[in-house]
Amino acid sequence: MVRARNGRLRHAELGLALVAGGALSADWAPTFAAVPRAAFLPAVMWPWDMAAGRSVCVSRADDPERWRAYADADCPVVTQWDDGDHSGTEPGEAPTSSASMPSVVFRMLRDLDVRSGDRVLEIGTATGWNAALLAHRAGAGRVISMEVDGALAERARTALERFGSSARVIHGDGFQGYPEGAPYDRIMGTCGIRRFPWAWVEQCRPGGILVAPWGTHYSNADGVARLVVAGDGSSASGRFTGPVEFMKLRAQRLPRVVHKEYVRGSVTDGDETSTALTEEEFTGGRFGPQRFAVGLRVPGCVQVEAEKRDGARPVWLYSLRDLSWACAYFRDGGKTRIWQSGPRRLWEEAEAAYRWWVAHDRPGYERFGLTITEEGGRAWLDEPDESWAL
Repeated sequence: MVRARNGRLRHAELGLALVAGGALSADWAPTFAAVPRAAFLPAVMWPWDMAAGRSVCVSRADDPERWRAYADADCPVVTQWDDGDHSGTEPGEAPTSSASMPSVVFRMLRDLDVRSGDRVLEIGTATGWNAALLAHRAGAGRVISMEVDGALAERARTALERFGSSARVIHGDGFQGYPEGAPYDRIMGTCGIRRFPWAWVEQCRPGGILVAPWGTHYSNADGVARLVVAGDGSSASGRFTGPVEFMKLRAQRLPRVVHKEYVRGSVTDGDETSTALTEEEFTGGRFGPQRFAVGLRVPGCVQVEAEKRDGARPVWLYSLRDLSWACAYFRDGGKTRIWQSGPRRLWEEAEAAYRWWVAHDRPGYERFGLTITEEGGRAWLDEPDESWAL
């Protein structure tokens, strides 16, 4: 559990830790000091307890010191479960809004490179903290933030007004942007996206910067995309700056994959092969770049890892284009058996993508890039000339 200490001292200690870790740059330090996250968090929240490995409920009324300690800790804080259809103190089924880790927040703000006087559009207001940080940096009347959830929008609006921030909150679907305030110098998404909205590019001026977590439906392993709008406005292109995991834009959430619609009998009814790949090689850690890379190379596919039991873990692949599926049965110290079925040979696609990643010297997120045009998106490795359609 985080330590309960004097609020001002805790906040200063967090700032020093963010600077030491490279997340908080010197030019953002005054904004960090002036706009504390605690001013925007609800009275009941669910921070991620690093030691326990789970979300825990904390009430400001019941334990103000503990509440404040988590508010000033570098941990994510869930502020809404199940799109608001949740009550009680136990965590809900799915987190649907949060205050991100301060280290993640300030790395993304650094990527956005906001200057005084810039017009900024934020997609995903949540608590309003990020909007307040942007407004402190850009200046009065320069920041518009959009929130699709009406209750969250009202709560953030109240928090911003109470704090004295000029950031304006619009209740609406940020997928379409907010053309009434365009053109913007900077557009920032604080929710994970799967298809980069062309409206965002259209509403950002030539030379403007767009920053958002982007990834494929293959996994939750997103990368922070930092794109610059071309001089003629015909595209936006740039590299990923690092790994991240965000709640998804509601308009682009993945529909629930129903296992029994794919596998109607036994898994052993599928065609059986094997592979020399181990679980660690193929899946990597939570933010392993191979998971991100495979997702870029195997479109329309979802990976689901089952619980590990007795040294074995099934890893499933489901096609989003038909009912093709594959199952890799990884066992510690043993051969990996593969079963698959359907028109797509999903395991062959996934293993080929992994081998491609290895053949290119196991590139990290920073070597990948993204180019968006009105026709769609293209991913690339090292240079935009070597791109492929998504």
